[in-house]
Amino acid sequence: MANRLPHASESTKQLREDLQHLTQTVEELVNATADDSRSNIKELRSRAETHLKNTRARLEARGERLYGEARDSVTEQADVLDTYVHQNPWTSIGIGTGVGVLIGMLIGRR
Repeated sequence: MANRLPHASESTKQLREDLQHLTQTVEELVNATADDSRSNIKELRSRAETHLKNTRARLEARGERLYGEARDSVTEQADVLDTYVHQNPWTSIGIGTGVGVLIGMLIGRR
């Protein structure tokens, strides 16, 4: 799972950068054509503005939903872990000790 997190972070970062570039390009197009009086340019400009606003709203909503789901999942997992530790203190101490010894051995190899 740890290997997927950096990759997901890089993908998210790249997606964010791509969307920022797209947004800037569309905004530049909208601003560049603001003074053009041809009706088809006005219509295209209006459609571009509408699509840009809708896309931003959808992306913001999706980001908020994903953040909420992740937060809820982490909270639920922490609650389950807390319950397990309280119900099985000696097992938890044994697992913690074993993990500590394993990490110590790995660090000692370097």
